[in-house]
Amino acid sequence: MTLTGCAKFGKIFLILINILFFLLGLGLSVVGILMKVGASAISDEVKPALNKISISGFQFGDLVDNLSIVFIVIGAFLLLVAGLGLFGACCEAECMLVTYAILVMVLFIAKVVAVALWFVMRSELDAAVKKSMLSALKKDYKNDTVDSSDVISNGWNYMFMSLDCCGVNDTKKDFEGTPWKNGTTDTIPKTCCSGVDSTNYFNNPSTPCTTGVSGYNTKGCYDALQDDITTYGNILVGVGITILLIELMAVVFACMICSQTGKDEVV
Repeated sequence: MTLTGCAKFGKIFLILINILFFLLGLGLSVVGILMKVGASAISDEVKPALNKISISGFQFGDLVDNLSIVFIVIGAFLLLVAGLGLFGACCEAECMLVTYAILVMVLFIAKVVAVALWFVMRSELDAAVKKSMLSALKKDYKNDTVDSSDVISNGWNYMFMSLDCCGVNDTKKDFEGTPWKNGTTDTIPKTCCSGVDSTNYFNNPSTPCTTGVSGYNTKGCYDALQDDITTYGNILVGVGITILLIELMAVVFACMICSQTGKDEVV
């Protein structure tokens, strides 16, 4: 059968755009994989501390970790949908194109909801995370080492060193009232000192650092953690909005091709 007019253009558009969809799906999967293996906020050492932060019943460490898996799954699903649209357009297969249009509309609705929630709930989520994070630090931070039997404190110390941060909001005040502060005269832990890591933090700290005079990480871990996660989130939101516009056009053209092929079959 021979397509004419807009349907002919639509076929070319679907072929080209689904090649792009394929690449975007691959990109989402790669970003998810990079977030899974490369984001220092979700390392195995830091996760026990983040899991003491509860947001609406969910453990924050597991939530962040699972988001990367969600991105990978969405990317893989997009690869599948793109393949369906590509072959459907090339073969002018009505069944494949109808299935493709339905799946694209499902993706479209899901992305609209996700983007809306990202912007509407972001400030509320930030406030809830910050409050829960500070409460967890006050309650569970007991020592400034990484090899103790307390995995929660170890996780906080790994976070301080891997994210170059200290405390949650206010580096000098956040440790007041913690079990660790009740047993020391230091203002901040030695794991908050600038340039230290798990191999040298114990022998390297200086008095100006631990007394909060100089030589320590001045950024709170809430901001450091937010920077680490938001970078990936903003990239994915930008990619998602771009895909939304393309998906609308893809559905329209898929319907045009189906309409014309359906008439040809009747004739």
